[in-house]
Amino acid sequence: MSLETMRPNPTWDAASYEDAVDTLAAHSDELVYKVWGGDWCKDCRALLPDFGAALAAAEVPADRIEEFALDQDKEGPGVEAYDIEYIPTIVVETDDGEEVTRFVEEEAVPPAVWLADELEAAFEIDTA
Repeated sequence: MSLETMRPNPTWDAASYEDAVDTLAAHSDELVYKVWGGDWCKDCRALLPDFGAALAAAEVPADRIEEFALDQDKEGPGVEAYDIEYIPTIVVETDDGEEVTRFVEEEAVPPAVWLADELEAAFEIDTA
């Protein structure tokens, strides 16, 4: 892994986020998660371990998760191509490279929950 902060949080409780995990699992073989962050970044340290745990709980294959470690100037691979300004940023794409949604730094809910809600809306799926 290129980001230590993406190591799954061992105390994260998947049962508390069952709907989000189910949604991520439903698309585990058709979406790619591109994650930009920095191990030095406090927001990344706060948010990404739980997101890593959610991806693990959803059994998203490692080849569907791409991590991009940025320096303290927020420079690194893909920054310009994906217009990355804030970290963490998580871009979810189809296999064809079409962006489905993105989580940027500060939303009202954790990344896994926010992305799952966006994916449900995009794919109109019911995880109930």
